[in-house]
Amino acid sequence: MSAKGIGSQIVGKQVATRAPHLAPQLTHSFVREALHRAIHGIGPLPPAAEAADKQLREQQGDVERGVHEVIENHVRYAGAQGLVNGLGGVLTSVVTIPANITGLALIQARMVAGIAHLRGYDLEDPRVRNAILACMLGGDQVDSLIKRKLLPAPPMAIATAPVHDPQLDQVLSAEVASDLITQAGGKRLAITIGRRVPIVGGAFGMGIDGFDTWRVGRYAGRELRPRARR
Repeated sequence: MSAKGIGSQIVGKQVATRAPHLAPQLTHSFVREALHRAIHGIGPLPPAAEAADKQLREQQGDVERGVHEVIENHVRYAGAQGLVNGLGGVLTSVVTIPANITGLALIQARMVAGIAHLRGYDLEDPRVRNAILACMLGGDQVDSLIKRKLLPAPPMAIATAPVHDPQLDQVLSAEVASDLITQAGGKRLAITIGRRVPIVGGAFGMGIDGFDTWRVGRYAGRELRPRARR
């Protein structure tokens, strides 16, 4: 079973399925704010494109090695609970969502944005921003949404669509918010159980966030194929 685990199916999903209906503007706001700050920089983290370009220079212009390093760096960020909560704390001053959820959203959005930039996508393009959010859902969730006709296509097709579809803004924001809340619910239950064994609870939380970020990064790396830089 994936990192969401049994706990997320039992606990987190019950909350997540209600969240977009209870506060659609809240979930939309926090996801879009996280995406905006991921792209333009926040606190100790410089803008996504700037950080990705640094990795590209360190890898002597090798884009694929640069993508690999962007993923590895953000997996480490996701595993650092203090950083996640610190970054999330900035966003919770804007919207009332727990810091660990907003921090993880920001880190994953920044990672995917960095991958997109290295592959030749314009981060200011609303189509690309929606593709970033689609990547954060992962392949299984994207496939499910396409089958249910809630998404028209996979991330790369969204990023390169002839025109921007504003309706996708709300759909993807709500789905990303629901997915993050689902994960958080399952993680809290698993950590509570893990605390019966010394050290296990905290390590489990770091492991889940790191693994899920790695999963998102790998999917983005496969999906956002190279484009010619303009």
